[in-house]
Amino acid sequence: MIDFKTWLDPLPLVAILRGLHPDEAADVGDALVGAGFRILEVPLNSPQPLESIRRLAARFGDERLVGAGTVLHPASVRDIADAGGRIVVMPHADVAVIRAAKQAGLYCVPGVATPTEAFAALAAGADALKLFPAEQASPAVLKAWLAVLPPGTAVLPVGGIAPDTMGPWLAAGAAGFGIGSSLYAPGRAADDVGARALAFAQAWRRHLDSQGHPA
Repeated sequence: MIDFKTWLDPLPLVAILRGLHPDEAADVGDALVGAGFRILEVPLNSPQPLESIRRLAARFGDERLVGAGTVLHPASVRDIADAGGRIVVMPHADVAVIRAAKQAGLYCVPGVATPTEAFAALAAGADALKLFPAEQASPAVLKAWLAVLPPGTAVLPVGGIAPDTMGPWLAAGAAGFGIGSSLYAPGRAADDVGARALAFAQAWRRHLDSQGHPA
């Protein structure tokens, strides 16, 4: 299994497709992939999430990283893997879920809100950390975390992220972002999702350029 950062490096934006219906999966997936998105997450509190994951995984194969979000229980991990999912994303830092994901050979990105949770998640095998909800933190908080977390730890703020709010987080060391309702919402046309995805991708590259990072 390649390092998770290999998936992040080209465009480290995770599409959170909460509410996606299986019948939309192909069109929405195509729109996101067309904008350069490489990681697609279907939260388990969506309609028939495993079927959406199955369809996305079958459509994109090894070219995109497809998996599940809002994974709350270790028992869900096997179902995700059986559907073709290769990443488990969580709103919390339950080490039992993290360990189950790693034992199944999947990537795992747990949600953390404190340094204590962050260190425990990394010790359990987390591949990256989801700073959630980002609205209750700040870029200054992230910068303080990164001063003490192991070098190279990838932290992705999730919650309330918009194209014009990424700059301060990037300056603080964010490795990427998870993007939900500002990207996809139930019933939103695939063309609209694609336009929003492109705006996020362009904003990411613009922020990198403005801060002297290689695109």
